[in-house]
Amino acid sequence: MPIFIDRRLNPKDKSLGNRQRFLRRAREELKRSIRDQIRSGRIADVDAEHTVPMPERGTAEPSFNDDKASGRRQHILPGNKHFSPGDLIPKPGQGSGAGAPGNKVSEDDFRFVLSREEVLELFFEDLELPDLVKLNLKEILAFKPRRAGFAATGSPTNVNVGRTMRNSHGRRIALRRPKQAELDAILQEIATLESAPAGAATRQRIAGLREELDRLERRRRRIAFVDPVDIRFNRFDARPIPNAKAVMFCLMDVSGSMGEREKDLAKRFFVLLHLFLKRRYERTEIVFIRHTHEAHEVDEDTFFYNTQSGGTIVSTALDEMHRIIEQRYPANEWNIYAAQASDGDNFATDSERCIEFLDRRLMRLCQYFAYVEIIDERETHIFGATENGTSLWRAYSRVELKWPNFQMSRIATPADIYPVFRRLFARQPAPARKSA
Repeated sequence: MPIFIDRRLNPKDKSLGNRQRFLRRAREELKRSIRDQIRSGRIADVDAEHTVPMPERGTAEPSFNDDKASGRRQHILPGNKHFSPGDLIPKPGQGSGAGAPGNKVSEDDFRFVLSREEVLELFFEDLELPDLVKLNLKEILAFKPRRAGFAATGSPTNVNVGRTMRNSHGRRIALRRPKQAELDAILQEIATLESAPAGAATRQRIAGLREELDRLERRRRRIAFVDPVDIRFNRFDARPIPNAKAVMFCLMDVSGSMGEREKDLAKRFFVLLHLFLKRRYERTEIVFIRHTHEAHEVDEDTFFYNTQSGGTIVSTALDEMHRIIEQRYPANEWNIYAAQASDGDNFATDSERCIEFLDRRLMRLCQYFAYVEIIDERETHIFGATENGTSLWRAYSRVELKWPNFQMSRIATPADIYPVFRRLFARQPAPARKSA
């Protein structure tokens, strides 16, 4: 019987290669399990590890079997003491199945633990913000050279004179290269002796000085003032910088008409959106705006957990968004996206102002605007009926007809959040924007 031993090293004694192969083989089953867990549980829990049950059939491993065309083979022949023709022979190790009575051994579903990164990768694998596919926000980078020390090779234009001369000076000191002052002193002494009365001792001294001068000059020529080993070049690394920038505005109605159920559904939608943006587009900025009869930019904790309440004027949130865009996110430099959640209630005359505000200002600046309306479960039968619903829904329906980069949908139960999210943010070709 052949024995196979895998001696490949794995980091920290973990079978990383086997884990990755298992993920590739069981990808569809893992994605289905993750989506089921998110639908039935809290969406915020997606940002954590998950234990995923895998059926026994999904955990089969490749195995080596005997070649039926060679080697020894065993047959069950009629007339033996245990079996007769037509008997059913159970497979070795086959159990009775979950919940079946009996005394045979059975196996439970295999439970596989996915890390946070693996969960998010599976959950957001086929989602993309519209138009960001076209802009390639995550993949396309511009590179800007930045100083990164020195190098021994490079372009002559990048020679660092200061560092080169410092290396040259140190090398000349170490090799004791004669200085010009030493040669000048010997020449001066020779000139002085030659002007004095000539004698045997003087002539011998002059010959010795000329010999020393010749030796120093030869040594000076051998030890260059600046050697190629001294030269240093300024080193530049290409540092990636974003070539396209995006900002996502999250607008949520927290007025008195938004009950706990509505607020909870809106929070879940934005948590999912927030996780999606953090996972897919690390260089996308997020701005949170809460509104009642007044609108304010807030931080993430205040946006999700503050208990503020009041009246309802939706246009205040749009006005606040426009103000922030003008101050910090000019449309010629940023890709602007927005998602709004509300129960549809609004001040009587404010819906018309919202239409005018979107039509004349915001939709000209936005790449994409998604509106999610939180409705009662009893109203699910009116999904898709644009002539029904709240005044804000009817008003936004007119905006949707004019601007293809405006989309809207409704949420009644937690189970609707993920399908609506996929419908609003599924990867699709970006429609051309209509001119106003």
